[in-house]
Amino acid sequence: MNPLPINPVITILFVLFGIVIGYLFHRYQSDKIIKDQQQKAENILKGANEQARLIESQARENSSKTVQRAENDVRERRKEGNRVMERLDKRRSELDKRADRLEQREQTLNKRQSNIDRKTKETDKMFEEQVNKLEQISNLTKEEAKKDLFEAVEKEARADMARIYRQIEAEAREEGEKRARKLIADAIQRVASSHVAEVTSALVPLPNEEMKGRIVGRNGRNIRAFEQIAGVDVIVDDTPEAVTISCFDSVRREIGRRALTRLTADGRIHPAHIEKIVEEETKSVEKVMAEAGEQAAYDANISGLHPEILHMMGRLKFRTSYGQNQLAHAIEVSKLAAILAAELGADVELSKQSGFLHDIGKAMDHNQEGTHAMLGAEYCKRYGVNEVVINAVASHHHEVEQESIEAVIAEAADAISGARPGARREDLEAYIKRIKSLEDLSKSFDGVKEAFAIQAGREVRVIVKPENIDDLTSTRLARDIAKKIEETMKYPGQIKVTVIRETRAVEFAK
Repeated sequence: MNPLPINPVITILFVLFGIVIGYLFHRYQSDKIIKDQQQKAENILKGANEQARLIESQARENSSKTVQRAENDVRERRKEGNRVMERLDKRRSELDKRADRLEQREQTLNKRQSNIDRKTKETDKMFEEQVNKLEQISNLTKEEAKKDLFEAVEKEARADMARIYRQIEAEAREEGEKRARKLIADAIQRVASSHVAEVTSALVPLPNEEMKGRIVGRNGRNIRAFEQIAGVDVIVDDTPEAVTISCFDSVRREIGRRALTRLTADGRIHPAHIEKIVEEETKSVEKVMAEAGEQAAYDANISGLHPEILHMMGRLKFRTSYGQNQLAHAIEVSKLAAILAAELGADVELSKQSGFLHDIGKAMDHNQEGTHAMLGAEYCKRYGVNEVVINAVASHHHEVEQESIEAVIAEAADAISGARPGARREDLEAYIKRIKSLEDLSKSFDGVKEAFAIQAGREVRVIVKPENIDDLTSTRLARDIAKKIEETMKYPGQIKVTVIRETRAVEFAK
């Protein structure tokens, strides 16, 4: 059976109905969504309004509090400003009162100043009148009186200046002398060397008187041979059981003494044996000198010197000066120089060498020409000694210029060793000559009345004419005399110059 034909109109209607139904459903859904959204918006807007009202209320509350605080602050500042104004008004009133008082005081001062000016003019006028009266009474002008016053003041000032100068000089000298005495005393006490006095002759003891005849020999043969070989003089006199050996050369004298002592002990005295013994003793003495030089260097704590220098220093073992053994003197000077150098901050080693070698020229043979200082310096230079030491050796008697503090120390140590009590013996003739020249030199100055050398030439006292020499000039005179003594005289140690000015007041009763 065939299906019923569907009417197209109905189909179209159904389609349209479906479209309308769909449209309506869609619109319904859209409206519902819009209503939901509007509801949400209204809710949000309502919440926002509520929150805005809360914020507005809080802002109003905060603003009111802020205004209140500001008003309180303004009130406090107004109160503070009022207090400041009150203080300012009070200060202003006080300043006004002070200004009034100052003005009154200024007026008073002006009155007083006018009175002072008036009185000053009156005083000046009175002073001029008094000056005129004084000029009339004294017959002196103002300039002349001022000149006399200046002369009196100058004289008094010169006297005060001389007194102060002497005081300062005495204090400086006392302090320097204390320091120098302490250094010298410490050095001497620490060294304290002993010295053996030697002369130009040596005594040889004999076992008996018969030995004198054997020494002389037949017709003087033995004694002539001994004198020729040894280079000494043999003195056979009345001295019991002894003969004397004399020679200016201390080394030859020692060789002769040793040789003659051996010959007298052996008993065989003839020219051949004499020559043999003298030769052996010469070698023995040379060995002794070498050993003495080495021992002296050891005692002085000096090292590094050439053996020839030590050998030459050993010759000083048999050399004396004014009774002082020269090798012992060299050791003592070395030790003194070391002590002084240590105290003064100089080179101790160079100072020791300078003191040890300063008199090495005295050991040279007498045939060499020149002073012992220059000979010693040339000898030291030959064997490579330090230049500072060479200069110290050459300059310790001021024959050349001293170039270092070590040279000055060596000279000072030499003077200390030679000038201390008991070190040397000066012969009478030279002593008297030095004393007389010291007095003559002091008398050569103008205004000197008398001069006396005392204290064994260590001090010279100068008596001046008081009418020619004043206090200040006497101080200068002492310095000039001391300077001239230093320039023209040679002496050990130091010489004190004392100028004595006697003050006399003479008046006559009429």
